[in-house]
Amino acid sequence: MPIVAPMDVDGFVVRAGFLGDAAYVATGEGAIHFVEVGETHLAPHKNGLLAAEPSFDGKSLITSGDDGAIYASSPDGSSELLAERPRKWIDLIACGPNGAVAFASGRTAWVRLSDGREKEFAHDRAVGGIAFAPKGLRLAVSRYDGATLWWAGTEGKPVNLTWKGAHLGTSFSPDGKYLVTAMQENALHGWRLSDNQDMRMTGYPAKVKSFSWSAKGKYLATSGANAAIVWPFFGKTGPMGQSPLQLGTRSDVLVTAVACHPKEEAVALGYQDGMVMMSRFEDNAEVLLRRPGGHPITSLDWDNAGLRLAFGSEKNEAGIISLQDG
Repeated sequence: MPIVAPMDVDGFVVRAGFLGDAAYVATGEGAIHFVEVGETHLAPHKNGLLAAEPSFDGKSLITSGDDGAIYASSPDGSSELLAERPRKWIDLIACGPNGAVAFASGRTAWVRLSDGREKEFAHDRAVGGIAFAPKGLRLAVSRYDGATLWWAGTEGKPVNLTWKGAHLGTSFSPDGKYLVTAMQENALHGWRLSDNQDMRMTGYPAKVKSFSWSAKGKYLATSGANAAIVWPFFGKTGPMGQSPLQLGTRSDVLVTAVACHPKEEAVALGYQDGMVMMSRFEDNAEVLLRRPGGHPITSLDWDNAGLRLAFGSEKNEAGIISLQDG
C-alpha cells in the first residue's frame, strides 16, 4: 500500500516536487519547504509567492512573487536573487537550458542568461504563458490570438503562430515538434512546428490548468474533465484524427492536476476533492494513492525514480506519497 507522509504547510500550494532526493513545497504565503534528511524552511520573497519552477539542471527552485523578484533557492538553505522588476507582479516563469530563466509581467517577457545578461521581448497583448523548447534557447510566449517563438540567445526573427482567442499556459513536446497552449475557453490548441499546422483539442467541461507529457513524449495528459484526458502525439498528425484516452474517470469530480510517471506509461491524477490516483495508459488499471476528503489538488510531481509523488492542495495540505519498489 502507498504510504502518505503529510507536510505541515500554510495556504495555497503553488508547486510541489523534487530536486534530486529533496522534496519541496512552495506556497502562496511565500514559504519554501525542503525535506531531505532534515527540513529547511525559506521565505525569500517579501510578500506572496506567485510561481515556482525547478531549474533545468534540477538543483534549485526558481520562484517569483508580487515583490517583482526572482530567486533561486536550494535545499542547503541558500537563496540567490537572479533578477528584479520593482512594482511588478511576476506570475510567470520558465527554466531553460544552460541556466536560462524566463519571466513575464504584463505585455513583456524577459530572459536572463547564465552570465547575468537579460533580453526583453515586448508584445502587443498581455503574456499568458511562457515555455522553453527542450533544446536550444527558443522561448514560446502565448498571448491573445496565438503565440510567438523567440530566439533568446541570438537575434533571429520571431515566428508568429496564429489562432483566435486567449492563449494561457504553454508547453513544448519533449521532442520539440509541437507547441500546445491551454486557452481561456475550455480547450487546448496546438501547432506542429514543422509547418505550423493547427491542432484543436476540445470537449472539456472546465479550463485546462495542468498538463504533463509522458515519459517518451508520446502522450499529453491534461486536467479539466472528470478524467485525465490523454492525447496521443505519435504519428504524422499528432492528436488529429485520434481519440484521447480517458483515465481515472469519476462521475462528478473533476481532475485538477496531472503528472505523468517518469519511467512508465502511467499518470498520477489529483482531484477536486483531494483524492490522488495513479492510472496506467495500457489498460486503465488504477491504484488509489490518497483518499478523498480534502481540498482541490493544485500540484503533483514525481521524483526521478518514480517511487515518490509530492502533492499539494489549495489549502494547508501537502505531502509525499511513497510507493513500494516492485
